[in-house]
Amino acid sequence: MKTDRWAYETLEIFVWEGRHDIADRVARFMAPFGAEVIRAGGIDFQPAEPRLKPAVAVISASVVESGGFTVLDWQAAQGMPVIWVAADTQHDPSRFPPEYTHVLGPDFGATELRAQISKVLPSMSSAQAQAQDQSDLVAASPAMHGLLEQVETFADCDSNVMLYGETGAGKERIARLLHDKNSVYGKGPFVAVNCGAIPDGLFESQFFGHAKGAFTGAMYAHRGYFEQANGGTLFLDELGDLPLYQQVKLLRVLEDSECTRLGSTVPVKLDFRLVAATNKNLREMVATGKFRADLYFRLAVIELRIPSLEQRGADDKIALLLSFLRHLLGDKTFDAMPPVPEWVRASVARAYFAGNVRELRNLAERIGITLRQFGRWDEARILPLFAGLQRDAFEREGGNGGHGGYGERSSGGNGGTGGEEERRRILAALDANNWRRQDTAATLGISRKVLWEKMRKYQIADGEAELRELE
Repeated sequence: MKTDRWAYETLEIFVWEGRHDIADRVARFMAPFGAEVIRAGGIDFQPAEPRLKPAVAVISASVVESGGFTVLDWQAAQGMPVIWVAADTQHDPSRFPPEYTHVLGPDFGATELRAQISKVLPSMSSAQAQAQDQSDLVAASPAMHGLLEQVETFADCDSNVMLYGETGAGKERIARLLHDKNSVYGKGPFVAVNCGAIPDGLFESQFFGHAKGAFTGAMYAHRGYFEQANGGTLFLDELGDLPLYQQVKLLRVLEDSECTRLGSTVPVKLDFRLVAATNKNLREMVATGKFRADLYFRLAVIELRIPSLEQRGADDKIALLLSFLRHLLGDKTFDAMPPVPEWVRASVARAYFAGNVRELRNLAERIGITLRQFGRWDEARILPLFAGLQRDAFEREGGNGGHGGYGERSSGGNGGTGGEEERRRILAALDANNWRRQDTAATLGISRKVLWEKMRKYQIADGEAELRELE
């Protein structure tokens, strides 16, 4: 699978950090696409005529908030799209000109950044725009096969869709798939909104938009999410976090198919498909009065349930890991690697991913970095990366965190496969940390006391390090 999704020989990204250290993150997240970052530091940076012409700019909102408006004219003259990084969660988009509507949260991740770059790059053909990263669409399990069959059935219609799934299960990915496969709305924009991240005081401004001068600080007219999604798909994630008084306003828009900007009297006609998602039980919320029944029944025309990784099973976990690694490393590097050892497959199959696909992708990224650096499946370095992904044995014996154990689902003293495997993992972690017990305990996600008890249980002594060196 090629990673050069954008039609540039080298994708150059201009990053003006201001008070935020974001260039390293941008470089890391876009490295699989061969991107190069042109970095500008503090808020006093004055851009001169550039030697290079980057494809897109990523600028911290702290630059503008500190009076650095000169960059706007410079970027406009270069014809360069801008993605803003909000200074904090209370960031108000009304402070920026309407052409700069692409805003990332201060804690943005790889998926959010790549999605915004996909939106703003004018060089993307329609075929490229639809060529999303398919590495997370592995369907080796009956549960995922069933879900994708439902997506095929309901994608090409205008009915509202309600998605249910645990955190990190891939709700936005399925929403995008529904959008891409729709023959009408798929030609329009895909606007994703996290309802849980909208500050109360900015709800109407961000959803409905506002006219210039509608309130103090509204220096420009602003198109809200409803208008931005016109002709396409509006994806409302974490819908269960929407307060009741905001639910009323959303319901009114859905019933009237129009909205009016703050400070304006002219209604705007709307035509978009709504896809919403939540990890909560909306029926229970309706029964307890925490969610409006009329809004629920308007949204839940089609209900799709996204299985967790535990429900998908070991085959999907392993297939997803390999797919992520191929995407991260590239076909050539991945194919040149030695075959995946059985201990890796077994570790992934046993692992419990509380964050589902998102957490598995994070694991794949850690493994990918290790593989790229050492060029082999180094057991001593890779096994500790699974720390905290087994929820049974170590949790029972004092492991920290909700699923914090780095032990096995089976136990039984020093005998049996489970005990031998656990002993081997502890030894691998000790080796990786040069037998420093405090660091090893931190790697395994347990206390130093629990590590000591495990070492005594499995008769692991510091002298074993010397014996292992002689083997």
